[in-house]
Amino acid sequence: MRPAFSVIFLTTLIGAAQGLFIVLCAADLAARLTGAVIRPPDALHSAGGALAFVLLAAGLAASFFHLGHPERAWRTASQWRTSWLSREVIVLPAFMLLVALHAVAYHPAGIELRPAAGWIAVLGVGASLALFVCTGMIYACLRFLQEWASPLTVLNFVLLGLASGATLAAALAAFEAPALAGPFALWSIVLTLVALGTRTLALARNARLRPISTLATAIGVKHPRIVQKAAGFLGGSFNTREFFHGRTRGALRAVRAFFLLAGFAVPVLLVAAGMAGGAPAWLVAAVLVQFAGLVAERWYFFADANHPQNLYYSAIA
Repeated sequence: MRPAFSVIFLTTLIGAAQGLFIVLCAADLAARLTGAVIRPPDALHSAGGALAFVLLAAGLAASFFHLGHPERAWRTASQWRTSWLSREVIVLPAFMLLVALHAVAYHPAGIELRPAAGWIAVLGVGASLALFVCTGMIYACLRFLQEWASPLTVLNFVLLGLASGATLAAALAAFEAPALAGPFALWSIVLTLVALGTRTLALARNARLRPISTLATAIGVKHPRIVQKAAGFLGGSFNTREFFHGRTRGALRAVRAFFLLAGFAVPVLLVAAGMAGGAPAWLVAAVLVQFAGLVAERWYFFADANHPQNLYYSAIA
């Protein structure tokens, strides 16, 4: 498949925002249940909520570049009974509203909302998890794309979002609540390593896949040896543009190596250095490197999917 950078930035940005919100709320809940003295301060909640909202807004803005007719975007919510995309379109703004309310509730100007902050957090975490499922199922429900049709697709969307959100929370805490930077950094390392494990499982699974269709079934001709000599289009078509990424196998291997390093290995080392040295610069660097790695990971996620129609146009695949 041809990766669309609008969707790549949509999914990576909102995933980090979802992870950041969940991590902050989970830390607050854990402190309440254990009676810990150190709890996320109001400033961290407010700043984290504001940052999450900015990331969500940026992701939403990026998604409009993927629409042929942005003025008709409202119609995408009309098929919510059967479409995971429609459900995502409904859940995303609802989650943005809850994130905004959560940020305001912990700000001095939003004192009236403070009594409801707990319920807002619960609803926000629920909406965030629902959004993870909706986004992941957009791809996992496509059975004809074997690389995506797996529970690992949804699981990786969740874990990659939580890992990037935890890294972001650690960097933010280094400035707003230094006592929490260490615990958040530990969460970041654990979640990143778990995400690396599940993403590696997905890569290994996809490497073993074999096409269900063949050239014979693609064109309906029963013959033991079929060879395509030309794509059939002098100037190309929608099929040859949208379902081919146009990169060599060597380029794909290079992108895969890059995202495994930048998305997982290097951020773990940078976060560990930040924990050891106490310097926020290491954590900020981890955020930037990991985001670059996850953009590459999402590009590879799309490029790795082999549409069955590519059999028919195998001369340019």
